[in-house]
Amino acid sequence: MVRLTLPIRAQLIVGLLGAATLAVHSQGRTIEWRYFGGDKAFTRYSPADQITRDNVKNLRIAWRRPATNTSFKEAFPELRVNAYLRSTPIVVDGMLYAQDVHGFVSAFDAGSGETVWQQEPFARTQEELQGQSTRGVDYWRGGSDHRIFVIRGEYLYALNAKTGKPYADFGDHGRASLHFEENQPLAAKFNDSTGPLVVGSVVVVTGNTAGAGDGGDKKEAAPENVRGFDARSGKLLWTFHVVPQGAEFGSDSWGNESWKVAGDIGAWNPMSADEQLGYVYIPLTAPTAAAYGGWRPGANLYSDALVALDAKTGRRVWHFQMIHHDLWEYDNVGPAILGDITVNGKKIKAVMQPNKNGFLYVLNRVTGEPVWPIVERPVPASSVPGEQASPTQPFPTKPPPFDRQGISEDDLIDFTPELREAALDYAKAFVLGPLYTPPSIRSTDADGKKGTFTIPGAWGAGNWHTGAFDPETGMYYAVSLTLPGIRAVASTKGNAGATMDYAGPSGNPQQNNAPDFVQGLGPQVKGLPIVKPPYGRITAFDLNSGEQVWMVANGDGPREHLLLKDLHLPPLGVPNRPAPLVTKTLLFIGEGSDAVIGTPQVSWGWGKKFRAYDKATGKVVWEMELPSGTTGAPMTYMHKGKQFIVVPIGAKDHPAELIALTLSDAKQTSSSGGVPDK
Repeated sequence: MVRLTLPIRAQLIVGLLGAATLAVHSQGRTIEWRYFGGDKAFTRYSPADQITRDNVKNLRIAWRRPATNTSFKEAFPELRVNAYLRSTPIVVDGMLYAQDVHGFVSAFDAGSGETVWQQEPFARTQEELQGQSTRGVDYWRGGSDHRIFVIRGEYLYALNAKTGKPYADFGDHGRASLHFEENQPLAAKFNDSTGPLVVGSVVVVTGNTAGAGDGGDKKEAAPENVRGFDARSGKLLWTFHVVPQGAEFGSDSWGNESWKVAGDIGAWNPMSADEQLGYVYIPLTAPTAAAYGGWRPGANLYSDALVALDAKTGRRVWHFQMIHHDLWEYDNVGPAILGDITVNGKKIKAVMQPNKNGFLYVLNRVTGEPVWPIVERPVPASSVPGEQASPTQPFPTKPPPFDRQGISEDDLIDFTPELREAALDYAKAFVLGPLYTPPSIRSTDADGKKGTFTIPGAWGAGNWHTGAFDPETGMYYAVSLTLPGIRAVASTKGNAGATMDYAGPSGNPQQNNAPDFVQGLGPQVKGLPIVKPPYGRITAFDLNSGEQVWMVANGDGPREHLLLKDLHLPPLGVPNRPAPLVTKTLLFIGEGSDAVIGTPQVSWGWGKKFRAYDKATGKVVWEMELPSGTTGAPMTYMHKGKQFIVVPIGAKDHPAELIALTLSDAKQTSSSGGVPDK
């Protein structure tokens, strides 16, 4: 939870007059950021209010902190290092904790950025140093123990929050193995991008980062099960099977006993928890080789489901499946945000789960029941032999979609007659249709169909960055991108070792299907997306009513493209994955980076701008240019009466670092860890 600490006099005033007085008595106030989503509810919200629409123009860089250890690269020139810094710091007791791009944790002073300690590798070898950051770490206090839990490679580490030293009695000398060993010969080397979540005295860990993917012609894969570990000993306490086994509930949703070989269905997006209920909420993804499911008839639980588990035991409390028999890789993305809303005068403990498909599913987090009706509607049938697509899919009646769904000729670009003609000509080679139009067979005939256009594509309208919630107003902010994908399958006859009749083409199926395909951008004509803008947007919903309040494009996008620059177009939106931050006063968001996996590798596909929006209207009230694009979620805290905003940044041409912003009247500090802005 966000923790506030005030001087005694201020505490007395707040107690007498109520929490609304907090903003008045801010001198010396401390507001922490105890989980990388702000709190275990993952709201990405802070009550910090020192930075307002009136003074936000005075924000300046306070300090900068490199997130790459150059000595590692000097010692091992072959070490792979990128600028994708996922890690959002947490703040506890005046200290920030975050991973660098190698996955090692550092502790640094909240005011100056000065290094207090750095996690030491178990060995100075290239194999040990090779790693990556996760979205964040977690903090746990048990008696006199103050622990930082972090996942790096195949291990869960327990570090002393004061010294950075591993707890020798945790696992094997401070780290517990996360390698799947329970009869899983197909299990890949464990690799996580999410980070752990501590609920009570249990550390919850999800499966491997890798999702179902589009390639491959084999149905056999390892399930990415969710596990709970003891926070003191590192002992495995429980395992939740994401593919139900044997007589477990849900195994009958896998026809032909396909549960015996099915896998994937990981939770590569952040978890959330209701600590009062003791529940942890797990957003799960698509099943093995999602483009073809003829071998796995049925709904295929718990793929694309939100599952609530008892954190102490791992027992399933409830689940809600968003996609039956997934053929589109429509994972549950973004965290399941928890918040209380009031609908028709009734207070509801809600959970809000975005999906790649552009829907936001709002459920009662105690029972799993929809807050507004979610109805089963007929969807198109599959034309692929042997495929048994679900005849219906669940459609939320509220709120409306946060991005475009399905594609027709009306959705194709029309900036100029020439672009319109090119888009129509390109689209003739593909099947167009509404949401949930299944993948089609890629024809080998010159004039045959080459697959199915899908909006959203497999990269999703939403992703890990989607969603922030203001608990004071009930507003939910969805951040999304609008790019189509191509879903196609081909016969596997003649493929040695193939165990499915059809599969997505090996490698990148879109590249094989579309000569003008650009990595991460999808089908395009003359360097532009084939569909109309906005390509990146922010949509605000009032979840007390379920209605959309506003929608704006985030960033300029391709306005300066050679074919568009003379048209004087409004902002077209950046198709990237910037994450939002909501405070008591403003909504902050960047423009993403080309270092973020799965984002468009074009110059206008990201940007260096960092903006503050009016939460009520979506109007831009301030912006500044950062040294590079945002790679992870921003966060904020108040330390000794000063509010800071910290943003992870980096790009292919800019090393990863953390940037701290504060108001210009705040003291600029210099240290060995944080370097003041010049």
